[in-house]
Amino acid sequence: MIITKAKPIDEILPFLDGKERIFIIGCNVCAAKMKTGGEPEVLALSDYLTGAGYHVIGWALPTAACSVRSFDSLAEKNNKIKEADCILVMGCGSGTSVIGSLIDVPVTGTNNTLSLGGQIGSASIDHLCTLCGDCNIGDYSGICPNACCPKSQINGPCGGSKNGKCEVSKTSECVWYLIEKKMDTLHTLPILTKIKPPKDHSL
Repeated sequence: MIITKAKPIDEILPFLDGKERIFIIGCNVCAAKMKTGGEPEVLALSDYLTGAGYHVIGWALPTAACSVRSFDSLAEKNNKIKEADCILVMGCGSGTSVIGSLIDVPVTGTNNTLSLGGQIGSASIDHLCTLCGDCNIGDYSGICPNACCPKSQINGPCGGSKNGKCEVSKTSECVWYLIEKKMDTLHTLPILTKIKPPKDHSL
């Protein structure tokens, strides 16, 4: 799941200068779960902009903004999109890019894309994966230190962790404490004695 955070409205409004007809596109997967682009958020933004004097001509909520077949598939759901002077995409950067590649009008996103995360029950968890292209999460029993460690340490904790807490965020548990705790339970700690080479960032 892509973790997003809504931009402050003051960052969005300058994009609308000189635009007469605004169309809003949400995302009914990740952004909906993050409450940054589902139907309630799309309607709230539409109501806010309308109340502020902007002309919102319509909105659409594709299943996933990052996986839209074509412009026609969007227009099928709301023909008003053909009249838009600009599009606001309430999804992640990928969704905004997909919509931007389909539509020949200015497009911008209303969210900041933070990381690749997940959801357990009703809790959203961020920074689970950095999309590094060089995955070795199996060496750490399913916990990625590259994503979860603020310093991206892949060979054990830094010298600043103390009592299981992170040096950078002292209220957070050190991811290496969590990795070692889990691997101790699984009797796989010896795996950590092998030094890992630096990540291949070209991937």
